[in-house]
Amino acid sequence: MMRLALFIFFLSIAFNGWAQSWPSRPIRMVIPLSPGGFADVPGRILAARLSSLLGYNVFVENRPGAGGTIGADFVAKSAPDGYTLLFTGTPHVISAWVYKKLPYDPLKDFEPVALVASGPYVLVVNPQLPVHSIRELIAAAKAQPGKIDYASSGNGSAQHLVSALFASMAGIELNHVPYKGSGPAMQDLLGGQVKVSFAGIPNVLPHVKAGRLRALAVSTPQRSPDLPDVPTAAEAGVPGYQATLWLNLAAPAGTPAEIVQRIYTETAKALQDAELQQNFRAAGVEASPMSPQELAGFMRGEFEKWGRVVRDTGATVN
Repeated sequence: MMRLALFIFFLSIAFNGWAQSWPSRPIRMVIPLSPGGFADVPGRILAARLSSLLGYNVFVENRPGAGGTIGADFVAKSAPDGYTLLFTGTPHVISAWVYKKLPYDPLKDFEPVALVASGPYVLVVNPQLPVHSIRELIAAAKAQPGKIDYASSGNGSAQHLVSALFASMAGIELNHVPYKGSGPAMQDLLGGQVKVSFAGIPNVLPHVKAGRLRALAVSTPQRSPDLPDVPTAAEAGVPGYQATLWLNLAAPAGTPAEIVQRIYTETAKALQDAELQQNFRAAGVEASPMSPQELAGFMRGEFEKWGRVVRDTGATVN
């Protein structure tokens, strides 16, 4: 017992020393999704600002694949020293429900650091589909169950689950067409091969303005300032529906609390920067700071919410 107590004592001294000297070298921010995607752009904006605040380069490393689980697994197994961070979002808490064998626990194997940003998904349709509102879409889907296709960036993706939740709450059957990424999904949506999708504002806004897509609703409880005339899904005919695109920073489990707090403090400072906020808005999200303690509770709630959606809809990864 004495040896164990001494080991813990000296280990705590070592951790405190690391925290006081952190950072002393560049920091890797792993984004487990594709370059140019909904997480990548805000992640790079934040990394640039944190680099200035910390005095060491925070560099982005994309490790996409398997719905974000490849990059997340890499971070979960990295040294808990504050030099490898995960910048992820909603798919992180969905993965455990749709992948049968996940090599990590999305909650237990990570230290929550900060909620960074949030924003809406937009329900859009190709103009070839003659509907102009959610009510008209619901009527069309009920008239031809399972005949209207919707695109997502892959089985088990946030787009998949957001759409499945909508169909379930609207009492309709839509046919899911999964793609390998949001780019191919958007290409076929614009081409009319599929007619419906939930997507992030940056991906759809230019096409909505050009008339190539028609926006029916946003997924959040509030309307988007980018699309002020587009109602929320709850306003438009599906009461209670809401789904938020969110992004957060996490560290490997066991990262010293002092380092986690330092990263959160600097992130909170970064999110107060007017230029960063403007760049976030251009990327379709709003700065949404949340402390490690608040984020832990938020992520547990999101984990349970999307677990219910998976169970209720039967959404899985093939």
